[in-house]
Amino acid sequence: MLTNKFKLGGLLLLMSVPNFAAPVRDTININRDWLFHAGEGDAKTFTKWSTVNLPHDFQVSQPWVAPGKDETGYKGDEASNVKSRLSARGFKEMGAGWYKKTITPDTSWKGKRVLLDFQGIMLVGDVYLNGERIGGTDYGYVGFDIDISKKLRYDASNELLVYSSTGASNVSRWYTGGGLFRDVNLIITDAEYFFPRHPLYITTPKVSESSAEVNIQAEICCYLKYKNFNIAVDIFDPTGKNVASKRLVVPFNRKMKDYEYQLEPIRVSNPKLWSCEEPNLYTAQIKLLDEQGNVKDSIREEFGIRTIEYSPDFGFKLNGKKVLLKGFANHHSLGALGAAAFPRAIEKRIKLMKQFGYNHIRTSHNPYSEDFLKLCDRYGIIVVDELYDKWLTNFAGGRRPWTELWQYDVPEFVKRDRNHPCVVMWSLGNELQTYANLPYNDWGVTPFKLQRELLHRYDTTRPTTVAMHPRGRSLTTDSIPAPLALVTDIAAYNYRYMYFPGDARRYPNMIFYQSEANTSNLPANFFEPDHKKVVGSAYWGAIDYLGESNGWPAKGWAQGVFDISLEPKPIAYLMKSMFTDIPTIHIGVVRQVAKDNVWNGVNVGTAKMDENWNLQEGQKVSLNTYTNAEEVELFVNGKSYGTKKNPTDNPKKRDIIKWDNIEYHAGTVEAVAKSNGKIVARHKLTTTGEAVKLIAMPDQQTWHADGKDLLHIRVVAVDSKGRRVPTADTKLKFNVEGNAEIIAVSNGDITSDESLVGSERSLYQGSALVILRSTDKAGKIVFTATGDKLTSARLKLVTK
Repeated sequence: MLTNKFKLGGLLLLMSVPNFAAPVRDTININRDWLFHAGEGDAKTFTKWSTVNLPHDFQVSQPWVAPGKDETGYKGDEASNVKSRLSARGFKEMGAGWYKKTITPDTSWKGKRVLLDFQGIMLVGDVYLNGERIGGTDYGYVGFDIDISKKLRYDASNELLVYSSTGASNVSRWYTGGGLFRDVNLIITDAEYFFPRHPLYITTPKVSESSAEVNIQAEICCYLKYKNFNIAVDIFDPTGKNVASKRLVVPFNRKMKDYEYQLEPIRVSNPKLWSCEEPNLYTAQIKLLDEQGNVKDSIREEFGIRTIEYSPDFGFKLNGKKVLLKGFANHHSLGALGAAAFPRAIEKRIKLMKQFGYNHIRTSHNPYSEDFLKLCDRYGIIVVDELYDKWLTNFAGGRRPWTELWQYDVPEFVKRDRNHPCVVMWSLGNELQTYANLPYNDWGVTPFKLQRELLHRYDTTRPTTVAMHPRGRSLTTDSIPAPLALVTDIAAYNYRYMYFPGDARRYPNMIFYQSEANTSNLPANFFEPDHKKVVGSAYWGAIDYLGESNGWPAKGWAQGVFDISLEPKPIAYLMKSMFTDIPTIHIGVVRQVAKDNVWNGVNVGTAKMDENWNLQEGQKVSLNTYTNAEEVELFVNGKSYGTKKNPTDNPKKRDIIKWDNIEYHAGTVEAVAKSNGKIVARHKLTTTGEAVKLIAMPDQQTWHADGKDLLHIRVVAVDSKGRRVPTADTKLKFNVEGNAEIIAVSNGDITSDESLVGSERSLYQGSALVILRSTDKAGKIVFTATGDKLTSARLKLVTK
C-alpha cells in the first residue's frame, strides 16, 4: 500500500490508497475540525472562533425571532413588515458565517491535480486560499470544485477561508439554513491524464430477462501525446461479483483535450433489475491506463439496470410494469438538524416513509444532497429531481441574475444525478408560470425550452417538467392549461388533479402528475384521479418542517402527517391505509376540527388529533378511525358503539370512519377492523397512570465511529405499567459521556420556543428526541436522560 500524508490544522492524517504502479485518484474528506465565526466582516480581524464539524448549519442554533416584540428590534409597522419573511424562513435572522482551516499538503502532491470539492454552500458563498478568492457559488444547492494545484504552498501551511451567507430575507420562501451544510473533500489525481468532474454517463437502452446492454460514455482529459487510450471497464453485480470486463483501445482526439468518448456497449447476462421492491445496484469501474498498463486514474459509479416509460394511456411504467407514484414533497431541511445534510438522518426519513407505503419523493424545490440520491437508489424510492423554485434572481440566491446562473447549474445538476436509477423525471422549476417578469415575457415557455435543450445535451433518457401553480391556468380562461404546461414533457399540476380529465380530452397527448397534493384532502387527492392513467402524486409537507409557518408561535409548517421529530400523527395511518394493502386501523382523538387555512389558493388546514385517552370523565369526544378494511366496530371499555362501513364509494371520505359524541370513561377505547366478516386489525388507546420513569430507545444497533454517523434516541415517559404517558411534559436534561456529542433535540411541538440545540428539552405528548453524533474514535458511550420526579433513563452504547 502507498500512504498519503496530509496535515489538517495541526493533525497529521495518514491516508491509505491502493498500491497501483502509479498514484491514482485519492478523495480525502475534510469535514472535521473547522474553525467558525458567525457574522459579516473581515475574517483577518476575528479573534473568537469555535470548532465545528461538517455538515454544519449555523442558522439552526440561533435564537428564535418573535415578530412584534420589542426585544427583537422590530416595533409597530416594522414588526408587521418583517412578519411574513420571518415566518417563511423559520423565525431566524438572516446572516453570514466564516469557516477556516489550515491545510499542509505533502510535497508528493507536487505535479498532481489537486481539487477542492464543495458539495454545496448554503445559500451563497466564496472560497479563499491564502487570502485570494479562488471560487464560490451563487446557488449553493449545486456543488462545484476548484483546481488549487498551482495555488497551494507545498510542504507549508495554507489558510482556507469560506464565507457563506443565507442571503437577504427575500431570496427564499422557506428555511434554508446557512453554512457548509454538505461535505467538503480534497481530490488528488494525475495532472495530465484523468477523469474530470462527473465524467460517466451510464445508460441501459436494451433490457430483457436474459441480457442488458450497458452503454458508458466517459469524459476524459488528456494533455499527453497519446494516439490511443487504454481503458479497462469492469461491471460488478449487486453481490460484488465481476460479471463483465472489457479492455478497450480508444482513439485519442488530440484536438479535444477534454472530450466525451462513447465506449463499446457491454452485455450483462441475466440482469437483476432495479425496482422499488428489489433495488438492485450494479457498479461500473473505469480505469485509465498508460502505454505501459499502469493505472493513471480510476473511478467507480453505481447504476441500476431498468427501463422507464410514460404514456397518456398508463402514466408511468418501471420495467414494463405500471407503477403509481405515491410520494411526498418537502424542503431539504432535516428537522432539528436544520439544513445539515447527514446521511443517517436522510436514511431515517426514507425508511420511515417506506414503512407507510411511500415510494416517491419530489426534491422541492432544489437538488438534495448526493447522499440522498444514493439512499433512494438503495431503498427503491422513485425521485422527481428538481432544480429551481422560480426563474428569478430573488428565488435563486439573489446575488446574481438567474439568467447568468442556469447555464452552469443545469449541467452540474444533470451530470451529478443522471446515473442514479431512482431519478425518473427532471423538474426545472415550481409555480412560476404566473410571474409576468420571467425572462422573455412568454410566461416561462422560452426559459423552459432553453434549459431543456441544455439538459438534453447531458441526458435524453428522462422527461422534463415544471410544477404548475394551482391558480395559473391560461391567460384567458381556467378551462385550458397554462402555455408552459403545454410544452413540458409531463403536465405537473400542484393541487389540481381535478383538471386532469378535461385537459386530457382537449389535449390527448398530455401525461399527468400531481406534483403537490394537500394533506387536508388526502383521500380525494389519491382516489379521484384515474390510477390507470396518471403518473401519481406527491403530498406537500408530509413531514412538518421549519419555515413557511402560518404564524407565530409555529416555527414552520404544521400540516404534515409526521411531526418535525418524525413521530407519526394519527392521520399518517390514513396514508398507510391508502398506500398499502396491509390491514390497517388507527384511532385519532380529535382536539380541534380543521380550520380554513388558505395557501396559494388551496385550503391546507388539517384537524388537530392525538392519541391521548386521559380525558375528563363523561366528556364527549369525536374520534377518527383510519382503515382500509371493510368496516370498523368501536368499543369503550368493552361496550360497543356499533359498526360502521368504510365509505369506499366516496373518494373524498374513503378510509375515514368518524365517531361523534363518544362519552369518555377511563379505561380503553378500541377499534376493531373487519373484512369479509373476519378481524384483520385492532388498535387500542388506554388511560395511563402518572409518569414515573423515562425509557430511552435508540433507533439502530450499528453506530459508526466515522465522525458523521448519527444515533436518534427517542425518550418517553411511562407509567408504572410501562405505558407511554401522553400528558407528560416534564423538562428533561440529557448527558453524554464518551466519544459522541448531542447535536440536536426535538419533541415534535413546532410551536415550542425551546432551542433545537442544547442538552435540554421538554416532553411533548410524553416524548422527546435526542440526536447524537459520533466522533472519529470508536469507544463506549453512556447516554443519560433525567427529569424531575422521574426515574432516569441510561443507555450504554458503542461506536465501531
